[in-house]
Amino acid sequence: MKVHEYQARDLLTEAGVPVPASSVVETTDQALAAFNEIDGMVVVKAQVFAGGRGKAGFVKLCKTADEVREAATFMLSNKMVSVQTGPEGIEVKKLLIAAAVDIESEYYVAVVMDRSRRRPVVMVSREGGVEIEVVAKENPSAIIKQWLHPHLGLLGFQVNQLVAALGFTDKVQAKATGKVIRGLVDVFLKYDCALAEINPLVRTTAGEVLAIDAKMNFDDNATFRHQKLLDMCDPSEEDQLELRANKANLSYIALDGNIGCLVNGAGLAMATMDIIKLHGGDPANFLDVGGSVTTEGAIEAFRIILSDKKVKGILVNIFGGIAKCDTIAEALIAAAKEIGFDVPVVVRLEGTNVDRARQMLKEANLDVLIPADDLTDAAEKVCAKVA
Repeated sequence: MKVHEYQARDLLTEAGVPVPASSVVETTDQALAAFNEIDGMVVVKAQVFAGGRGKAGFVKLCKTADEVREAATFMLSNKMVSVQTGPEGIEVKKLLIAAAVDIESEYYVAVVMDRSRRRPVVMVSREGGVEIEVVAKENPSAIIKQWLHPHLGLLGFQVNQLVAALGFTDKVQAKATGKVIRGLVDVFLKYDCALAEINPLVRTTAGEVLAIDAKMNFDDNATFRHQKLLDMCDPSEEDQLELRANKANLSYIALDGNIGCLVNGAGLAMATMDIIKLHGGDPANFLDVGGSVTTEGAIEAFRIILSDKKVKGILVNIFGGIAKCDTIAEALIAAAKEIGFDVPVVVRLEGTNVDRARQMLKEANLDVLIPADDLTDAAEKVCAKVA
C-alpha cells in the first residue's frame, strides 16, 4: 500500500520529525487560499503515486499568487507523464502547497527491509535530492547503512554514526538529525512499512533540519492492524484491475504485452512469462489465482484479463495440486459461455484431476479453447496466435 506525500508528512509529524507548513488542495482557488495563509514563497507539488515529478514540471517554486494560479491550473488540468507513469500519464487530483525553505544542503535518509539479512536497514547519504538508484549505481560508497537489532532496534551508537556520516558537526543540528532518524525508524516499525524515505532531508541557511519530501510504502499483509493507514488509502490512485483482483484474493500485476497469463503459483507465473518471452511473445500481466481458487474466482480472473484491451491471447498454465485441474476447466467453460472469449485461449493443464479436466474441455467443444501438450507447446501456440 502507498500513501501520498502529504500523508507521509503527517506520519512524520506524529513521530516528531519537523516538516514545513503545508496544505492539501484540490482546486486553484484553494491553492491561492493556501498560499495566502502561508504568506511567503511556496512549493506547489502534484500528489500522485509516481516519481519524476520535478522533471515532468509538476513541482513548482512560486513567489506570487499569479505563479501559484498558473502552476495549480496547469497541474490540475494536465496528466503528469514521467519515466514512472508511462506515456499514458497520471491525472493529478490533489496538490500540496508547502512553505518553501532556503536550502543550504540536502541529504537522503531511509529505512527499508533488507531481505538478505531479514531485518530493516537505515540508509543515509549526503547526496540527497536526487534519485537514490542513481547514487547506488554510480557511487555506492556514498550510501552508509546501519541494520536494526532484531530486538533492540536502532541503537544509540548507530544513530551517532549515521549523523556523523551525514557530516553534521554542530551539536544542535546533530541532535535534530538524530531525532529525525529515530522518528523515521519509529514510523517504519509502528506502521509495518516496506519503505520509509525522506528525500531530501535539508539543512536550511537558518540552521534548521527539515524533511521536505517523504515517501512511504506499507506491507499489504499488515494493514489490517492499522485503521489509520486504511483510512489513508486512495483507491483512485491505484490500478483498478489490481484492486479488483485483490478483492477476489487474486494476485495481479499489469504489464505492457498482449498475452494474458493465468497460472497458479508465483514461480509458475515467472516461468510462464519467461517462456512466452523465449518464443517471441510479450506477457500482458502476471495473474496468480493461488492454490485455493474457486470456480467463481477463476471466472473473475478471466474477466480481469479480458478487461485489458491490449490482450490478444491468453495462456492458461495450471499445475493441479490444491487447485485442481477440473476446477480450472469448469471455470474456463463457464467463462467462455458467460462472458465469451473473443481472443484465443491456449490451455496447458497438469496434475490433480487432469484427465477429468481434459475430458470436460473436449466435451465442451469450444473452438476458442486450444489444448497444449506441454508448456513449450502452449507458448508456441499462443505466440503464433497473437503474431
